[in-house]
Amino acid sequence: MARDYAERAQWSLKEADDALKNGKSAICVRRSQEALELAAKAVLRRLAIEYPHEHDVSDALDAAAERLPPYITGRLEELKAMLIELARVRGPAFYGYEVEEIPASEAFTFEYASGTLEKTRRLVQLCTRFAAE
Repeated sequence: MARDYAERAQWSLKEADDALKNGKSAICVRRSQEALELAAKAVLRRLAIEYPHEHDVSDALDAAAERLPPYITGRLEELKAMLIELARVRGPAFYGYEVEEIPASEAFTFEYASGTLEKTRRLVQLCTRFAAE
């Protein structure tokens, strides 16, 4: 299961990269969120930890911290912060901000999407490395 999650995380990351290259910032953000969620869940699966069936599993990572390798624990706060942030913008990246009538295609700048993708790429790499061990 962990390896499958890690593989799908890598695939979502490729989709995020393709979206960014094609000027689709919202899709890039959405796929980045999916990639990071799958990667974090791969870590938890690797440890046989049941996680909440939610998009933000940062609390479950806290509970697993003492069982994580140093290359993840050294970046755990960053990983948790990105999980929280991306879970927060997951809906707007798909639907936009409906009350404000801002479509998803206009809700995220290229700069935000690009920065999100780069941070996500580094964190997914750490998580997938652990899932493959």
